[in-house]
Amino acid sequence: MNIFIILSEMAGYNFLVRAVTVGALVSVCAALLGVSLVLKRYSMIGDGLSHVGFGSLALATALNAAPLLVSIPLVTASAFLLLRLSENSKIKGDAAIALISTAALAIGVFIISKTTGMNTDVCNYLFGSILAMSKNDVYLSIVLSITVLVLFLMFYHKIFAITFDETFARASGVNTKVYNTLSACLTAITVVLGMRMMGAMLISSLIIFPALTSMRVFKKYGIVTVCAVIISIVCFFIGVVISYVFATPTGASVVIINIAAFLIFWAIGSLGKYSRKKLAAISLVCLAALSGCVKEKEFIEIEEKLFITQTNEVYLNQESYLEKRITLEGLFKMEHYAGSVSPYFFVLRYGPGCCGNDGNAGFEVAWDKDAADQEKYPAVDDWVRAEGILKQYNEDGGTYLYIALSKLDVLEERGAEFVTR
Repeated sequence: MNIFIILSEMAGYNFLVRAVTVGALVSVCAALLGVSLVLKRYSMIGDGLSHVGFGSLALATALNAAPLLVSIPLVTASAFLLLRLSENSKIKGDAAIALISTAALAIGVFIISKTTGMNTDVCNYLFGSILAMSKNDVYLSIVLSITVLVLFLMFYHKIFAITFDETFARASGVNTKVYNTLSACLTAITVVLGMRMMGAMLISSLIIFPALTSMRVFKKYGIVTVCAVIISIVCFFIGVVISYVFATPTGASVVIINIAAFLIFWAIGSLGKYSRKKLAAISLVCLAALSGCVKEKEFIEIEEKLFITQTNEVYLNQESYLEKRITLEGLFKMEHYAGSVSPYFFVLRYGPGCCGNDGNAGFEVAWDKDAADQEKYPAVDDWVRAEGILKQYNEDGGTYLYIALSKLDVLEERGAEFVTR
């Protein structure tokens, strides 16, 4: 399978471009902070804060509020509280993390059980789904990621000092409490942003693995940090490609690639000094060579392996898709609604929620009024391929999307009626 063809296909989807952009920035932030956290033996803070993030996302969902705007201040406050507990009480380190994380997780599950229930959105928060982000989420994530990077670089030497010898740094006049708080807050922001990609269950791997992998070969702090960043970006990118090609969960795919990278660097670290550095350099060059320039598709095709994701992407960012040509395959359906004179027609496939089949994904379709084939609709449950321009109409105070058909063909070969992505 030609990697450049795959990259060209992926670049045709706006949601994948956004996923790679935001994911790469989050991966850099996580790798930079991860080196310091691992060296201080405080790496599980990412796991603890991700549970707090899940609780805050559950609260945001219950309040119908913007998830990131609710989660970031709550998780940052929890990071500050976690720091204070570890420094000033008998509850230290891992015990403080366990206390806050389990409490937040329990609160989140309780809120969900009393509001929306265990639906698809909840599973996305638990296990990650960055493939359907609104433009506002993307812009906010980019701004916050750049802020984290700028602050880390500005105070790099202070963070380096408190990482290796906090007592000496304090004796040298460094306000260690301020920089510990800064590090915790930057970690909190990175965790919240990374949860969209990796989920609450897997986000800590994005912080831990690149740092540990880099340390298998390199020993100097600066080199370890740079190498961790490269490993994090490359593993994320390969994970997204694998997720696209094999229709696997994005977060899990990224973690598995990180595990493979760790094993490769562990093997390299077991070799002699000269061979170790030479092979490490070759590995980084080979991994980095996977990136390249690609071009967009001429039209939007809703594919079977990403049917739900692409459909959600169109509805989330419909202003970007109006008046564009869309094609999709699915079941032809007809619905009569109370008070309506004419029936409504749809092309859709069934899709899962967290615990079974609780919905479907697809589009309303209709021939334009001036179309010659206006009355020619197939039988219900026929397998069809629809093609047309995405438009919208207003009815009963609401705005609805539909595909203004130019083609509607009945196909003999049927695809999957039930899709999972």
